[in-house]
Amino acid sequence: MNVYRPMLYCKYEVHSCASRKEFLFMARTKNCRSASGSGNIRKRPNGTWEGRYTAGTDERTGKSIRRSVYGKTQKEVRERLRQITNDIDTGSYVAPCSMKYSEWIDIWLSEYLTGRSPLTISQYKSYAHNHIVPVLGNHRLDELSLAQIQKFINSLAQESLSAKTVKNIYGIMHRCLQQAVTLGYLRHNPSEHCSLPRSLDPGITPLETPEIMLLIRRLQELNHPDANLILVTLFTGMRQSEVIGLSWPDVDFRKGIIFVRRQLVKLPEKGQGYIFSSPKSRKSRIIKPAPTVMRILDRQREQQKHWAQTAGSAWDNPDNLVFTNEVGRPLAHVTVYKRFKDIVRELGFPECRFHDLRHTFATVSLENGDSIKTVQANLGHATASFTMAKYAHVSEAMRMESSVQMDRFIHNVSDL
Repeated sequence: MNVYRPMLYCKYEVHSCASRKEFLFMARTKNCRSASGSGNIRKRPNGTWEGRYTAGTDERTGKSIRRSVYGKTQKEVRERLRQITNDIDTGSYVAPCSMKYSEWIDIWLSEYLTGRSPLTISQYKSYAHNHIVPVLGNHRLDELSLAQIQKFINSLAQESLSAKTVKNIYGIMHRCLQQAVTLGYLRHNPSEHCSLPRSLDPGITPLETPEIMLLIRRLQELNHPDANLILVTLFTGMRQSEVIGLSWPDVDFRKGIIFVRRQLVKLPEKGQGYIFSSPKSRKSRIIKPAPTVMRILDRQREQQKHWAQTAGSAWDNPDNLVFTNEVGRPLAHVTVYKRFKDIVRELGFPECRFHDLRHTFATVSLENGDSIKTVQANLGHATASFTMAKYAHVSEAMRMESSVQMDRFIHNVSDL
C-alpha cells in the first residue's frame, strides 16, 4: 500500500523537505499570515486557525487530495496535524467524513440494529430524534469531539432527566459512533471517555401493613375500576406492563397458576401505540399465587362478562385481555398510574408509586419466610443475587431473626 506523506502548506506555493519528519513552507506574499515558527499553520480572518495538508493522490484524476483542519488555537491545530502525520506514516489514516451526524444516525438506526426487538428500536429512535439529533445532528461526523459530547451529556442531566435515561442516550450515541469507527468513517470514537452522571439508588418503599389495609378498604369503598388489577399486582408482584398485558388463556383456574408470557408496552415514539413483547427478563415464568388471587381474577372475569353484554357490538377485546375498560380496550399505563396515585395521595402516602406494589409483594414474601429463590422466580429476576441485593434490608432482618431463633434453640437444649 502506498503511504502518502501529508504536505502541509501555506497559501500559494509549497515545497516538501527531504526529511519525512520535517516540512518547509515558503510563502511568496505578505498576505499569508503564518503563525510564528510554524510555517504550516495560518490564522484565519475570523480568528481561528487552519492547518492544511495533502493526504495523497486521487487515483482517478491524479491530483493531490488537499484537506484542512481547524481549531480555536494554534496549539490545537498543530497537535491535530501531528496526529494526522503520524497516522499517514503508520497507515492508519482515515479520511475525514463529511456526512452529518443526523444522516449517519438514521442509517445506523435503519441498518445496524438487526436482532433488536421492535420496542428497543422504537426506544432508540425516540432518544435519537428527541434528544441527540436536535443538538448534535448538524455537526459533521468527523468534527464531533469529546468536549461537544460531554457538554451535551451535561445538558441532559440539567434537564431533570434521570441518570439512567442519560446513560441510555449516551449508550446509543456510543454504539452508533463505534459502528462508524468499525466502518472506517471515524478514526476513533469521540464519546469514548465521556463522564456520566452517577445513578442514585432511590431505594424501595414498600407499603407497611396498616397502609396495605387502608388501600384495600378504600378500593372496596370506591368500587374502584382498577381494584382487581391493583390487588392482583399487590399479591403477585407482577410488573404493571405484565398485568395490563395478561390474557385469559394465561390464567389456569383449574391448576391455580398464572403464566407470565408477555407484557403490553407503549412505544415511545408518538402515535405508535402499544405492542406486546416478552417480559423484561426475556423469559416466561409461572406464578402460583394465593387462592385469594384466583378468586379476584374470577370476579374480574364475571365483571368483564357483564361489560361485554352491556357494550354489545361495541365490545372489542381481540387479545382476550384480563384487564380492560368497559368496552374491552386495553388500559393505558398512564391512566392506571394516575388513578392509583389519586388513591394513595388521598390516603396520605403520596410518595408511593405503582411499582411499589411489586416491592411490597417481595418484602412481605420474604418476611413471611419465602426463600430468595422463590421470590426471584415469582418476580422474574435474572438471578437470586439481584433479588438479594434489591431487598437487602429484608435479608438482614431475616438473618437477625435466624440468629435469635438459633439462640433460643441453644437455650432449649443446653444451659450454655
